[in-house]
Order: sequence, then structure tokens, then C-alpha cells
Amino acid sequence: MQNIRNFSIIAHIDHGKSTLADRIIQECGSVSAREMTAQMMDTMEIEQERGITIKAQSVRLSYVKDGQPYILNLIDTPGHVDFSYEVSKSLASSDGALLIVDAAQGVEAQTLANVYLAMENNLEIIPVINKIDLPAAEPERVAEEIESSIGIDATDALLISAKTGIGIRALLDAIVERIPAPVGDPEAPTKAIIYDSWFDPYLGAVGLVRVFDGAISKGQQVKLMANGEVHQVLDLMYPHPLHRQKTTIINSGEIGIVIMGLKDVGSIKVGDTITDAKRPTAEPVGSYEPAKAFVFAGLYPIDTDKFEDMRDALDKLRLNDSSLSYEPETSIALGFGFRVGFLGMLHMEVVKERLEREYDLDLIATAPSVVYHVTLTNGEEVKVQNPSEMPEPNYITKIEEPYVKATVITPTDYLGNIITLLTNKRGMQLKMDYLNEKRVLLEYSIPLNEIVVDFYDTLKSTSKGYASFDYEASGYQEGDLVKLDVRVAGDIVDALSIIVPRSQSEQRGRALVSNMKELIPRQLFEVAVQASVGNKIIARETVKSMGKNVTAKCYGGDITRKRKLLEKQKAGKKRMKAIGKVNLPQEAFLSVLKMD
Repeated sequence: MQNIRNFSIIAHIDHGKSTLADRIIQECGSVSAREMTAQMMDTMEIEQERGITIKAQSVRLSYVKDGQPYILNLIDTPGHVDFSYEVSKSLASSDGALLIVDAAQGVEAQTLANVYLAMENNLEIIPVINKIDLPAAEPERVAEEIESSIGIDATDALLISAKTGIGIRALLDAIVERIPAPVGDPEAPTKAIIYDSWFDPYLGAVGLVRVFDGAISKGQQVKLMANGEVHQVLDLMYPHPLHRQKTTIINSGEIGIVIMGLKDVGSIKVGDTITDAKRPTAEPVGSYEPAKAFVFAGLYPIDTDKFEDMRDALDKLRLNDSSLSYEPETSIALGFGFRVGFLGMLHMEVVKERLEREYDLDLIATAPSVVYHVTLTNGEEVKVQNPSEMPEPNYITKIEEPYVKATVITPTDYLGNIITLLTNKRGMQLKMDYLNEKRVLLEYSIPLNEIVVDFYDTLKSTSKGYASFDYEASGYQEGDLVKLDVRVAGDIVDALSIIVPRSQSEQRGRALVSNMKELIPRQLFEVAVQASVGNKIIARETVKSMGKNVTAKCYGGDITRKRKLLEKQKAGKKRMKAIGKVNLPQEAFLSVLKMD
């Protein structure tokens, strides 16, 4: 155990985690030059394309320092705020963390969030300043920023370039010297945390574990503490992106893959504790908390015959993404689909893209919404995920909406624009700190509903891409909210209902109906497009009818002949308006949702 080092790499998105992981793997000689590829730890096609890490990955490496062999267990973590659940479980299984900061960008919002997670787990943090080969690199300024904003001593921060390989050997030596060896009792009952799981088509659901006490051996009967299930260990391996090595035992302090032949990844819950079935441990490793969905949206197949295919696709995808939750729902406008819970907007984008690519589905998503707590006049409290489930206003006593604590770090040049943006999104300022003369840290309390749609994009465009953003849930607060419905030809289109602050309802209603007017194809009769709150119409636009020249066949003769035909047409249009139905094109939904 003295020669094992378990460490994670944490950083803001795009600060060079995956590139550094590649260099460490290369330096340790774990992969030959011929097999080496960029972003080696990012195995998904979508990760390679977007250049982001979505799933935490692990690798076991061998390293020799001063003639002494060491085992380095490296965990590469995602950087985006949506996947901080993955980061927290990876840190719980580590003894130290490399804090990567871009020498040109400096400390960012997600850097702070991940550092605080590492501090909560009492990890040894090594500050590493990356990209020192860039012309805009300012390592001294960044080191000062690390000390002032995080409070970590950065005098011996390591200066590296993950791209060119500068300083990698010194970094590996620092890992061995500064990260503590794992602590555990090899003789105690088995105690291991599952910090990742996925579905392998040949092996079934598998778990990636860190053993704290005892050992896990092949053939052992083990118990999963969250659900009490007992299974036999069929096989054990050490993780590696290309060459997994089989083993018969994973000892205290090590990480490894446990195969139990499970068909359902729901049995293997990330954050759960594995122990011996006959001699169980008294306490689990930390408290087990499942991932909580923040954002909900309806996903519907454009071809309604593909509903069963979509159910199968979601089942399979959930095997690789345990944070995904879903249940069937129906919409009058869109037919049968699913209400799906996501960790955030990027997670929603990734899941939708994977369903479309990997399972050949064409999907339409409704406007993302959050969970509201609604207290009724009879004292009952209900949770509302879908705006169409909102009770009638006369039955509601109060509506509470989720709030988040948002952290924004921005250059001072864009401070005024960003404060205006946050205020427009109903944000309340909690804190404003100057990190140095060029950068400011803002903390705001802001409703989650205001940031789930286009907040991140607006923030980036407002600050020309320089501002960074992170958030964490901070509980529920009462709000003056109403349900805004869209009516087309008198019928409510449930898929377009949204929940908005009462003060913004008229403005949002007008924008919604004027957008819809442009998108609804003209009919043979006039179509009224209205926005309403309860039974009160607050905005209206009219889609003009298509004119058909019924008098074209009249040439000459008395004017009464033409008038008779026009009266007949008028009566027909009136009847059509009363019984006619308007079929909305899919583009109408997509465009309105984007607008919203």
C-alpha cells in the first residue's frame, strides 16, 4: 500500500485535463507510441468531437522513481458544472488531486467548485499551472490568483505544458512525494466504494471500485449496502483504456473493475458500498445519495411508431448513465413520449444527441422546466414537473420554485453587462470580490428556471466568452408565478405551456404569439393564436385566411351573382372556423422552444 497513489485531475472545462492524462499515460509507458491517440481517456464519439469529458475514466499505471516501483491510479474527471456528481464520487475514492489551472485564463468558477469538493474530502491538492508555452501565459499572476481566491499555497505550484510535455516528469515525481499513500486495514471486512458503473454488452453491468478495507477476491459473495443484494464476484480487472489486466484479488487501497454478471445497472449504484456478505462492515463509505435531476423536459419521437424503440433506447442509455431518470407521458399535441430528468442543459443536449445518433431516432424536446412545490388550498403539497400538470389558479395557495447559488468569474470590462443580465434573470447579489485588478467574482441567488434555457449562451456572448459560471442548489423560495398557455384556434397546446413570473407574463405571451403567427401555415379560415393566464387572454395574433377567388368563373352579368357566391364562401369559412382543426408543424414547436 505504501507504493500506491490514488489521485484525480480536477479543473474548469477546457483547461487541459484530458491532454494531461494522455501525457501521464505516455510518460509511464502504459501505451505504445503507435497506439497513442489524442483524448485517450475520452472513449465516446461525442466526447472526441466536442473536446469535452462527459464520463469520469480511470487507468492504472506503473511508474519507477529512484529505483522504486509505484502504482499510480489516475482518475480523469469532467469539467462541466452538469457533471459535478461524477466529480464528487471520483474525489471520494482518491487520496489527492491535481488542480489544473490554465496559465492564460486563470482561476474559473468550476475550478473553485471542484477545489471545495476536494477540500470536503480532505484531499492533498497539488496546484498545477498548465499551458505555460502559450504566448499569453502569465504563471506568476495565476499563482497569485490561486492563493488569493482559493487560499492554497502556490509557491511550489508545478509549471507544465500538457501539449508539449514540459514538466511532466517533475509532476509525476511530485505525485509520488506529495500525495499520501492510501490508508486501510487489510484484515478488516471488505469495504469498497463504487464510483462509476457502465454496461458492457459481454460482461453485463460492471462497477469501478476503490477498496478502503479488506479485499475483493474472485468467487467472493459480496453485498451491495444500498439495496442489500448479494452477488458473486465472477471476475476482476484493473482499468485501462486499451489493455485491461485480469486479476484474482483487488487489495486494500487499490482500484479495479468488479464483474458480477448483472443484467441491470440499476443494481450497481454509483456511491454505494460493497462489503462481504458473510462478514459485512459496520459503516458504509460516506452517505449514499443518488444523483438529483435539476432539469426536466419531454422527449417525443417525431415518428409516433417509434415509441417502443425510444423506450428500449432510454433503457440501454440508462445502463451507461445512472443519473438519467424518465417516465412515460402523453401530450395532446405530440402524442406519446417520456418526461426525462437531466442534471443540466449540457446533459440534456448530450442525451438527446446520443439517442439520435446511437439509436437512430428523430426526437423533439419540449421546453426544459424545473420541479415546483405547489401548496393547494386544502393544505396538500404537490410537486409539478410538467407545466401542463399545474392546478387551476383558484386551487393554489402558493408556488415555491428552486433557487441556486450561482458563481460567475468575469473580467472587469464586462462587469456592468453581466450584473444587468443577472438582475434581469431575477438574481439577488450575495457577494462581489475583486480577485485582482482585472477579474471579479460574483455570487448571486437566482431561480433555477431562469438559467435552464439560454443563460449560459447569453453569458458567454455578453462577455465574449471570458466569463465562467457554476451553480449549486440552495433550496426553494416562494415566487409569484403563473402558467402561461398558448391557444391555437381556441385549443390549448399543452406542449407549449410554460411557467413564468407574473410580472413577465404579458411580455413573454406577446413574444410567444407573434412567433407562432409566423410559423403556423395559413388555413382556409382565420386562426386566432392567443396567450392566456388561466381564462384571461393577455395577447393575441391572427393568422389570416387564404383567399380563394370564387368569383373567377363569373364574367359579366348582374352583381348579385358575385355577391351570392361571396356570401356562400363567407358562410363556409364561418363553419370551417367552428369545426376546423389546425395541425401545427414540428418546426413551430422547435422554433418557439428555441425562442423561449
